[in-house]
Amino acid sequence: MAYTESWSGKINRKLIKKRRIIDVAAGREQADLVLKNATYVNVFSGELDTCDIAVAEGLIVGMGSYSGREEADMTGRIVCPGFIDAHIHLESSLVSPGEFARAVIPHGTTTVITDPHEITNVMGTDGIDYMLAATEGLPVDVRFMIPSCVPASPMDESGANLDYRDIDSFFEHPRVQGLAEMMNFPGIIAADSSTVAKIVASQAHHKKIDGHAPGLSGKALNAYISAGVYSDHECADLEDAMAKLKLGQFIMIREGTAAKNLEALMPLILSEKCFSRCMFCTDDKHPSDLLELGHIDDICRKAVALGADPIRTVQVACLHAARYYLLNNRGAIAPGYLADFAIVEDLKDFHVVTVYKKGKPVYQDGQVAHFPLPQIPEHLDSLAHNTFHLPHLDPSDFANVRPRGVIGMVPGQIITTDEGYAGQVDAERDILKIAVVERHKNTRHIGIGYLKGYGLKAGAVATSVAHDSHNIICVGCRDADMAFAVNQVAQNRGGIVVARDQEVVAQLPLEIAGLMSDKPLPQVNDLLEQAKAAAYALGVGKDIDPFMTLSFMSLPVIPTLRLTTRGIIDVNTQQYI
Repeated sequence: MAYTESWSGKINRKLIKKRRIIDVAAGREQADLVLKNATYVNVFSGELDTCDIAVAEGLIVGMGSYSGREEADMTGRIVCPGFIDAHIHLESSLVSPGEFARAVIPHGTTTVITDPHEITNVMGTDGIDYMLAATEGLPVDVRFMIPSCVPASPMDESGANLDYRDIDSFFEHPRVQGLAEMMNFPGIIAADSSTVAKIVASQAHHKKIDGHAPGLSGKALNAYISAGVYSDHECADLEDAMAKLKLGQFIMIREGTAAKNLEALMPLILSEKCFSRCMFCTDDKHPSDLLELGHIDDICRKAVALGADPIRTVQVACLHAARYYLLNNRGAIAPGYLADFAIVEDLKDFHVVTVYKKGKPVYQDGQVAHFPLPQIPEHLDSLAHNTFHLPHLDPSDFANVRPRGVIGMVPGQIITTDEGYAGQVDAERDILKIAVVERHKNTRHIGIGYLKGYGLKAGAVATSVAHDSHNIICVGCRDADMAFAVNQVAQNRGGIVVARDQEVVAQLPLEIAGLMSDKPLPQVNDLLEQAKAAAYALGVGKDIDPFMTLSFMSLPVIPTLRLTTRGIIDVNTQQYI
């Protein structure tokens, strides 16, 4: 018979632990770890202080003069609280959560708030269960916001359709902070019952609700916020951010791979009155950025270079997200807080030299400490590796019988423009055929349109990373190459394919739900870079990311035109064109 600890046993164990914490803090017992002579960022007083930092049972217990079983001299270093990413989709890293953790630990990240709506759009609630299992016990705390829009819009076609009853039980999970970005702002503004019910369910559990409403203003914004949406990460300009901040929303300043808003929103950080309502997030972060630039440390570096006060920057990178998400024992260096430290050389370059998680070194001497990967239940692992259900396609499946809308790309942005209609590919005028192929339920639905601004001159590019429903999106010059590329993606169980003359030029398999790879991050990055080079060689504009840019062309909640499995829609009017 399995042993189950009694309630009184748990209380007694916690009592013993708490008494030891008090004894160490009072100086009656040695600490587990002491950071000696530590100059640290005091996020409460907004200054640098120097003292010993004592750690016991994974918590900071004392600031002053202490001795420990282990001691580390911090002279010449600056100790920051572990950095927090306020909003990220782990799937955007294209690797498993364990590999993601291995990538961000060297950059001082100790907590991330993830929205698993990518995998949930593929696998439904099984996707949430998969990500919860795959992140359990990692040396980076992964907290969850439960997807609010699966699919992102009623006009989209994903692998699942979740209402409030499907997600309600997840709000009781200890690592769930609330309801993720409410992209269906038209549904909220219209007081649609099924959409509003998800907010009501989250609030019934006293949880946060994050926002996603680019450019929303006036009474529509009032309606959106009054429903209970507390934040926004889609502000691309200061006017939009200030309008939302003045109405009480917290602003997540996003600097990721696809969208970079830090420079435009710097006045918020520079403002004594506004900066406390801000936090940093990446939203999406591709392998090359993680390897070459970093994570939240990179945003800190850029903010300081743009004129931000270094200590204020650390407050935005740590404390504000912790306060917003009610993670009351992190984001600061003080007694009772988790011993999560990002130790840097200075507050200019933010070069991280050592990282501690709950008082244990997880990165030092240029090496990430070994950690065991979580065990994923077999049935979830099997489901995640078998998510493609569509027939073998022929060139005739991509034939066009009438003029279709032309989606115009905007350099450096994920918004699009309406470029009228076209009836055929014209590579010289940079008008290409684009298709979205339903891959979840074998419906044979294929949406067809045209794309302007991508630059491809020959062949085809296809990917199963197609926000947010993650059907297969493909752009090409010839129907035969498009059919070949889509079939190859399906055969690989997901990923990216660059093809020409019905042959693979480069590819990156993403076998976990068609979104992530089982392989190490450097290997995934190498394959991704090879695929990028192949796409550029076929004419794709060097000023865009060939795959991330393409992946957003199917997201029906970002203006102006998008392509779904049923055709091109005008996002502003929510009508097919």
